[in-house]
Amino acid sequence: MVIRKKESVSFLLIGHYAIDTIIRFKQKRKPSLGGSVTFGSLALKKYTNSIKISIISNLGIQNFNKSLLKHFSDKNIDFSGVKTFETDNTDFELNYSNHSRRLTLKSCSPKLIFEDIPEKILSTPPSILVLAPLCNEISLEYVSKVVSTFPNTYLGIDLQGFIRYINGDGGVSYVRDEAIISNMIEIINLIGDRLILKGSEVEMKLLSNHTEPQKVMDYFKKFENKAIYIMTMGEAGSLILKNGQNLLKIPAYTPKRVLDETGAGDVYLTIFLYELLNSDMTWEEIEKNAHLASAAASFLVEKKGPKGFETRKRILKRVASKNYIN
Repeated sequence: MVIRKKESVSFLLIGHYAIDTIIRFKQKRKPSLGGSVTFGSLALKKYTNSIKISIISNLGIQNFNKSLLKHFSDKNIDFSGVKTFETDNTDFELNYSNHSRRLTLKSCSPKLIFEDIPEKILSTPPSILVLAPLCNEISLEYVSKVVSTFPNTYLGIDLQGFIRYINGDGGVSYVRDEAIISNMIEIINLIGDRLILKGSEVEMKLLSNHTEPQKVMDYFKKFENKAIYIMTMGEAGSLILKNGQNLLKIPAYTPKRVLDETGAGDVYLTIFLYELLNSDMTWEEIEKNAHLASAAASFLVEKKGPKGFETRKRILKRVASKNYIN
């Protein structure tokens, strides 16, 4: 399945909205809207007008300030799949220091149920469906139903919410829980050739049980499918693997400043997916797509909260500059 540039591309993003309270250099900021569905959908809308976006999410309204949704005003995004609950919403504290991040889950919205997806979305399959949980809200059963319901749709996976280990006091850590790993391996096998999986360096190392980047990426060859595997590594760029192709090493682009890294991986994934579906999917085109995704992420970190999105024109200009982080 190849979708050409003049055809309509549609995205369905599934996962929780988050309230993000960010602490950076010991300074605590006001809560902002977060979550992959937030950063991914807003990045796409800024990037191109020729796209249809729908969101599936559960929103807990007891601790949620509706003003956080101001970013979505006049964005023409379908929210018919967003359900509200008289509970607390998914709420994270993100503490950045010394190029690392400590994550704490304060509360979590109810888990997603496949049967809650509106009929109008089920009857009009998207070009690509992005599964981007934050706190294990998407089950293996949910993924299985998605795979069978949308047999011709590409499936993007953001590894983070599938592989995080959340302890009793809300601390989020990356420890190797064999049940979680087994679940993720089953998901990879279930989706097969239609999969585009993106994970951070920490997440991909945890899943593969390797520490050296080349060995991490080589691990995914064992699945013997034509899926695309992406490991993002911050300032070190990203690596992309597909069986039968050479490993791509994509540089990170230099931002004008770094104010907030939150959501950079989400922007990378959605821009990469959009360009993938508008290409002939050759490995040379995929490398070009990845450069656009990397440059898009470099704009995101220049502003606080879900604001640092840019048009394709400006992103192409940054790619052309070849101003990479050394």
